[in-house]
Amino acid sequence: MANLATVLKAEIARLARKETKTQLEPLRKANAGYRRDIAALKREVAALSRQLKSASRPARAARGDADATGAAAGDASRVRFQARGLKSHREKLGLSAAEYGKLAGVSAQSIYNWEAGKTVPRQSQVQALAALRGMGKREAARRLDAGADGPEAGR
Repeated sequence: MANLATVLKAEIARLARKETKTQLEPLRKANAGYRRDIAALKREVAALSRQLKSASRPARAARGDADATGAAAGDASRVRFQARGLKSHREKLGLSAAEYGKLAGVSAQSIYNWEAGKTVPRQSQVQALAALRGMGKREAARRLDAGADGPEAGR
C-alpha cells in the first residue's frame, strides 16, 4: 500500500507542475513583452531629454546675444576659444609656438599655455586668434618673412 500512495502522490505532483506551467507561460510571455516596452520607453525618454537639452542651449545663447548692448558686443560673444582648435591650426600651418605667437602678437609661452588649457586668452587676443584662423601656410610664411625683414611686423 505504501507503494501505491507514493506513486499517487508523485502523479499528483507531476500533474500540478504541468498545470501550473501551462497557466504561467502566457504570464511569462506578457511579462517579457512589458519589460521590452518599458526599456523602449526609457530609451525614448532619454533621447527626448538629450534633444531638449541640446535645443535649450542655443536658446540661452540667443538670449545672451539679445541682452548685448551693441552689435560689436554680440559679434565678440560669438567667437569662442578652444585649445584643440588653436593647436590643430598651428600644426596645420606647420609653425612652432614661437612663430605662431609672432603672428598673434603674443609669446610662445602664452601659446603653449593656451594649448595646454592652463590659461585662457583675453577677448582681444581671442579676436586676434580668430583673424588668424582663415590664414593658410603661404600667407603665414609671408607674414613671418615680412615681420622678420622690417617694421611691417605688426601688419
